[in-house]
Formats: sequence, C-alpha cells, structure tokens
Amino acid sequence: MKPLYAVITYLSFLMVYMPSTEAQTLTTDGTRVVEVTSKTGRIWMDRNLGASQVATSSTNAASFGYLYQWGRPSDGHQFRNSANSSTLSSQEIPKTGLFILALKNSNDWYTGQSDQLWQGLNGKNNPCPKGFRLPTSVELEAEIATWSSKNAKGAFASPLKLPMSGYRSNGNGSITDAGLSGDYWTSTRDGLNSRGLYFDVSSAGLDAGGRACGVSIRCIKD
Repeated sequence: MKPLYAVITYLSFLMVYMPSTEAQTLTTDGTRVVEVTSKTGRIWMDRNLGASQVATSSTNAASFGYLYQWGRPSDGHQFRNSANSSTLSSQEIPKTGLFILALKNSNDWYTGQSDQLWQGLNGKNNPCPKGFRLPTSVELEAEIATWSSKNAKGAFASPLKLPMSGYRSNGNGSITDAGLSGDYWTSTRDGLNSRGLYFDVSSAGLDAGGRACGVSIRCIKD
C-alpha cells in the first residue's frame, strides 16, 4: 500500500497537470474551446477565434486572434498575414483563401450580398465550433450593460476579457488600431452593412461596418 503522503502527492500531480477534456476541444482552425459564463448568464468561448490564450490585458497580442470578413468561413483569409486579392467573389464560399479588398461593391467581398451566411448554428459559413455561433447585436448590447465601464477597461474587466484586437482595412488590407480599439462582429445585418461591437479607451457601443472589413469574432453558445 502506498503511504498516504504519496497518494496525496499523486493526486496533486493529477490536479495540476492533467488537462481538462473541455480545454482540449479545438475548432477547425485550432482554437481551444473553453467556456466562460458572463454576467448575463450566457456561455461564451473564453477567447477570440484564432487566439492562443485568454487576454491578460487589453493589449495582449497573443489574445487578439484572427480577423474575419463578415460572412466568410475559416478559409485562410482570417489570418492576420494573409495575402490580399482585389477580385470579388461570385460565390458564397470563395474559391480563394485570400483577404478580398472591396471599395466599390458596398464594401462587401461577395457580389451576391447574402444576409444568411452567419445566421445561427446552421449559417452556411458559420466559423464557430459545434454548438456555438456569432452573437446578435442584442446579445452584445446586453453584455455591455453589465460592464463596470463602457470602454476598453470595462470590456477587459468583464468575464469575457475582450482585448483591443483592432481591425483589417477593406481598402488595402492593413491591420489598423491593434492595441487601440476592439472590434467584434455580430450576426446582425444593417442594410448593406453588418453590425459590430466597437470600443476604445473612452467609449463602447455597436455600429454598422462594411462586410469586407476584417474583424474579431467571439463565439456564443446557442
């Protein structure tokens, strides 16, 4: 029989070093799926899609993750260093994994202007893992209402720990405002644009943006 202290030591080892089953679940792009419950009672992923870790500060680059064009799947375009293309897609699922620049097509990467690509769990191009989807604007507005302050400080202090991950320009593909603003897509359409969360050091709210812009995603459990 093992001495009691040996048993305790072994159990301590298991508690510290045995990874949880939940933390080992991965999205198709390799992001770990770990759940966190917000103050609204909703369950979210604890990090942005493409992020290697939970944010340790508003400017923690490892927590920024990928930047998606609204309605596109995880096809490679979301990488921050993906190459650009000036050719718009004529299909809902582009043949290319390039970041598609758009200035003269209502700021959309797709000539068809579909509103259904990210709608719910069964959205054709839903990039979130099984059981998750993009939040609606109403769901993100509910989260903002629970923040200690309506700005980047409140976003990071919330259970979601949202960082200022910046966005990618639909005009030239450059990364803008990384570490200066947080930009997050919702599934909600707004005319020819789509709505997203924006926050910086002084404010937070939702507004409409062109669908060809590259923006962060935080998935919510359905």
